[in-house]
Amino acid sequence: MEGRTLEQKLIDGMAAMRLELPGEAQAKLLAYLELLAKWNRAYNLTAVRDPLEMVPRHLLDSLAALAFLHGETLADLGSGAGLPGIPLAIARPDLAVTLIESNGKKARFLREAARALPLPNVTIREARIQDAAGPFDSVTARAFASLADMLAWGGHLLAADGRWLAMKGRIDPAEIAAVPDGFRVLAVHPLAVPGVGGERNLVELARANRG
Repeated sequence: MEGRTLEQKLIDGMAAMRLELPGEAQAKLLAYLELLAKWNRAYNLTAVRDPLEMVPRHLLDSLAALAFLHGETLADLGSGAGLPGIPLAIARPDLAVTLIESNGKKARFLREAARALPLPNVTIREARIQDAAGPFDSVTARAFASLADMLAWGGHLLAADGRWLAMKGRIDPAEIAAVPDGFRVLAVHPLAVPGVGGERNLVELARANRG
């Protein structure tokens, strides 16, 4: 019964967000959620324990970045449990997605998820962000640090005409003002994610010398 409830919550959320995904995507998203919930009991991959809560907070929240992806390659920095990288890879099987994660347990889960689902367009790099190599057309990061710190650690990964997509909650104007030289904010996109309370925003950045 819970499986059907999860499926319906995902269907309803995608409809509210006007998302149309490839035929297999819905089943793969739910299979990923099942795998995440199973591994989470031992590996503590996410503080969210209830699979019903994982649908909006992990799946739908990740898919909110879909419309802003740029180019053919994506790096997900500090990927953790694969968010937003794995949902985006499921939604865009044509996109080459690299999940960068330094934590060994989390990287092990990511490798298992890529194998089990399966996700042939996903590569896992068990490395610090600073040590990873690029470039990538799009770079995603959920709010693990300030914009200045994210760009200091991973700015080298962004292609010359690439897009940096930082998923954040409330935006602090001081944080926007502190974006380092060499990068510029293109837009702050408010995100409406069904079932996720509080403010959600996606900060879209590019290199300062390119459009």
